[in-house]
Amino acid sequence: MAEAADFQGTSPSPARRLLRRTGALLAGAPLLAALFQLPAAPAAHATGRTAVQAASGSRTVAVSVDSLTPGTPSDGDTLTVSGTVTNNGRQAVTDAHVGLRVGQRLETRSAIDDVARSTEYDPFSDGSEVGGTYVQKFARLAPKVAQRFSIAVPVSKLDLSSDGVYELSVSLSGQTSSEAWEQVLGVQHTFLPWQPDDAGTKTKTTYLWPLISTVHMTAETGPGTQQVPVFLNDDLAKDLAPGGRLERMLSLGKDLDVTWVIDPDLLASVDAMTRSYRIRTSSDATPVAGTHQAVAKQWLAELQQAVAGKEVVALPFADPDLASLAHNGTSVTGSLSQLKDATDVAASTVETVLHVKPETDFAWPVDGAVDPSIVRVATSAGADKVIARSDSLEESDGLTYTPSAARPIGGGTTAVVADARLSTAFEGDLTRADAGVLAVQRFLAQSLELNGQTGKQRSIVVAPQRMPSASQAQAMAQALTTLQQSTWSQSQPLSAAAKAKPDPDATTKVPSASHYPSALRKQQIRGSAFTEIARTKDKVDNFKVVLTDESRVVTPFGRAMNREMSTSWRDRRRAAADFRDGVEDYLDDISEQVKLIDKSETKLSGHSATIPVTVQNNLVQGVDHLVLRLTSTNPTRLKIVGRAYSEQPVAVSGGHSQSVKFTTSANANGPVSVIAQLYTQDGRPYGAPVVFDVKVTEITATVMLVIGGGVLLLVLAGFRMYTQRKRAAAREDAGTGHDPDESGEGSEDAGTGDEAGEADEDTDRPREDRTENLTGAAERPTEEPGARSRAEGPEQPSDPTPDTAAENADPSGTGEKVDR
Repeated sequence: MAEAADFQGTSPSPARRLLRRTGALLAGAPLLAALFQLPAAPAAHATGRTAVQAASGSRTVAVSVDSLTPGTPSDGDTLTVSGTVTNNGRQAVTDAHVGLRVGQRLETRSAIDDVARSTEYDPFSDGSEVGGTYVQKFARLAPKVAQRFSIAVPVSKLDLSSDGVYELSVSLSGQTSSEAWEQVLGVQHTFLPWQPDDAGTKTKTTYLWPLISTVHMTAETGPGTQQVPVFLNDDLAKDLAPGGRLERMLSLGKDLDVTWVIDPDLLASVDAMTRSYRIRTSSDATPVAGTHQAVAKQWLAELQQAVAGKEVVALPFADPDLASLAHNGTSVTGSLSQLKDATDVAASTVETVLHVKPETDFAWPVDGAVDPSIVRVATSAGADKVIARSDSLEESDGLTYTPSAARPIGGGTTAVVADARLSTAFEGDLTRADAGVLAVQRFLAQSLELNGQTGKQRSIVVAPQRMPSASQAQAMAQALTTLQQSTWSQSQPLSAAAKAKPDPDATTKVPSASHYPSALRKQQIRGSAFTEIARTKDKVDNFKVVLTDESRVVTPFGRAMNREMSTSWRDRRRAAADFRDGVEDYLDDISEQVKLIDKSETKLSGHSATIPVTVQNNLVQGVDHLVLRLTSTNPTRLKIVGRAYSEQPVAVSGGHSQSVKFTTSANANGPVSVIAQLYTQDGRPYGAPVVFDVKVTEITATVMLVIGGGVLLLVLAGFRMYTQRKRAAAREDAGTGHDPDESGEGSEDAGTGDEAGEADEDTDRPREDRTENLTGAAERPTEEPGARSRAEGPEQPSDPTPDTAAENADPSGTGEKVDR
């Protein structure tokens, strides 16, 4: 019988062998079993809870508490605790029951933390079982089977003496076939705040209720006058729909006395959804029409009602990551101006959408972690209050209580220090009901313990995680509902907490940059991202100056660049990079809608001509303030308006093209490269240049001299012909009175057959050919093969010299022809 009380797999101790031999110390086996159940001695307690666990097997059965009401009981109340017990062992548990144990009153906030971390049974701290009829019995708990329990006990039976926080444990006791004595096989620790009467001094509690989301809208908009926005995905609609995260935050928060902390980007996105919007399905697919306008309208209408008469704090647009900017972005030109822009647009966005005037002088770094550089960046855009957290601005060991939130930290800046324990109470997975109950009770316990630290009235701020899940929001709302009905706390808006009189003993020293948590530093936006944002900003600035309505570009891209700095990108670097690339690529696409049309090789056949260059504008709006410059790479051969380059202003209506003509002059034959480039009026290149060749086939000066000499000879020949004919006519008129020598010579010439066909000295034709025949018609000389036809009109000396030579007789290529 005695051996049955040993743990499996161990041999009897020498003392037990002695007991079996003598039998003098034992009345029987039951007494021996009871001996092993009792604490051995104070030394056993010194070994810690691990030894107790080994002795009792207090983790064999899992005990879950999924309901505890009321969370802060008063006199006359009945405490009801419900949940489940699950046997995780391999043996069935018999003769089991669930009971409540009220432990000692906890004196410090650290003691509450210790109990919350404990998962084992400790008879010294967990207290004795209430027992009696206030238990629930189970004849048998089969392995891996969960069973429900519910215990209701009057508060008067709990032996709660003075006000304060008590440890409340729910335990399951029973036995197994290998350990056939009653022992605690499972336990769950929680807390019971006890303050039945109003506290002499109540804590003023400010609870921030954040409405913040991830980035949803892109920079892309439709071409119409309404500029239909394009969303990254349809996730926002899911969050706004019944049961979604943002729907739960709104539904739960509207009945609470809280300070709403809102990202204006969320409001702008939901407001955009109330009208036509589109959803991007993939990077290369055409966005599809969104269909959740009704959901967005309902959520927005309910939010407008919820915040009416409440304090609203507007964060800078898209909730920029102040720590990332301070540590990695200040060296990049223009980054701080982006923060200023996000701050300036915040108030107008909230007022337009919610019709309330928000507070805009609060900055909220991630997790309230600050250092001097973060404070400088946070206040650079106009904020003079920084929401920090007590695990960043830690108090000295000499301060025995939690001071008020407001701390002057120099330069006219106030640090509003949120309590770290209360602010982190609802982090983690709270999807299970028991996790939510434990979080609620721990929050209430910490709040009551804080109030009892001193008789001073203090202002305490609670700044929870930025984007609570639906289950976390549910637990937060349950805790706040109970707290706002409690006897030790009263609600206060954030602005009042910031203005409260600072505690003279509270720390005002901002920790150095080396104290910034390494885990948070690893999540930051990198410096390269700020460089990309600055590059996009430069492109926007270069693009907007040519637009007739720059707001159609500046506004969507300005907000997109604010979103690129959002805190929500932490731990999402790949998604953040994709978003930045998408913004810049889209900007490049639309800016390239204003461009020069490519030109192929151009032929210039002559001394001068005009070259047209076409500017195309595929935007909806017109462009102006552009200058088109045409530059010759070889001005010795080809000049533009007598110079190496020429410029002309450009203005093109939306959806149109315009040809700009430049006068050129050629001085020599050969190809010349010409560069066409658009510039803004401030001299910055706009778009890609267009380079094309101009093939010059102009007649050179030497050739011109030859042609001029030929023309002169023709003129002289004509003049000689004229004088010769005049002489011949004079001889005919003189008759026989002419010179005998000439007559005889003429008669001799006429009668000589050899010389009858001799050509005159002024023409190649025989003289006989120039005389008229009997019919009076000039006899036509015979043309040689290949000679020019008279039908083509022979060139006359009086015809003007053409400015350009004839085009090349070769087949024309693909090049453009210049205008002449």
